[in-house]
Amino acid sequence: MLTEQPNPQSTHIDRLSALEIVQIMNAEDATVAAVVRAALPEIARAVEAAADRLRRGGRMIYVGAGTSGRLGMLDAVECVPTFSTEPDMVQALIAGGMAALTQAVEGAEDDPDAGRRDLLALNVTERDIVVGIAASGRTPYVLGALAAANERGAVTVGIACNAPSPVLEAAQINIAAPVGPEVIAGSTRLKAGTAQKMILNMLSTATMISLGKVYGNRMVDVKVTNQKLADRARRIVSEVVGVDEEQAARLLALADNQVKTAIVVGLLGITPEEARARLVSAHGRLSALIGEKDG
Repeated sequence: MLTEQPNPQSTHIDRLSALEIVQIMNAEDATVAAVVRAALPEIARAVEAAADRLRRGGRMIYVGAGTSGRLGMLDAVECVPTFSTEPDMVQALIAGGMAALTQAVEGAEDDPDAGRRDLLALNVTERDIVVGIAASGRTPYVLGALAAANERGAVTVGIACNAPSPVLEAAQINIAAPVGPEVIAGSTRLKAGTAQKMILNMLSTATMISLGKVYGNRMVDVKVTNQKLADRARRIVSEVVGVDEEQAARLLALADNQVKTAIVVGLLGITPEEARARLVSAHGRLSALIGEKDG
């Protein structure tokens, strides 16, 4: 596999200065975006499938082991504060369970039956989309989960950094990111991990945009859970409605800190209850209610 081969650019990296080491790493990292760019059509297919499933009440479920599993977990967790999703809308399975987030669980990734069991325990149906993530493209845990997902009629996506590979062959939508040999041979937390993070960023973010959770480029479904996010919510309402931040804060208080609701109340002069009803009718898309606004 390419990800296991020695990289000719770093053959003598153990003899170099700190600056020379990071220069080589930076040069290798600079190649990743072009590799991901080549996969954009397949990433877009996955986004369209995910938006369709989530719009109908389904879930997006990431499955991975090691670094790949941790990246999936990170992306899933971040959807809650960023887009106010329910915790189960985007979720993740990692070989070895939650303990594997902070320490290696030896042998967990080699068990396809565990992947199958963990996936089936979520009662996956044809409304769901399951995304298998594996730098090597052959992780047994991920393959077991993908096989179970296919049997249940879910849409399946494979993300791998070796092509061809079993994970890509097992999935209906194949996202290949062959980044080539790592600076440290086989250390796929490097370029492969960067490519996977970029792809997951696109997959979740573009899906949420498609679901109406962004207005312009503003995070209008942000979940207000700390002071930083409260400040952001107030700023968004102020900018879109065209009021000062004090009035924006009052609108947010009326709307139970729901940014989109506060914006509709402020612009249309209706009650929060009516604003929520109209947003439901508009499938959550703020632009369908207030049009596009500059600034």
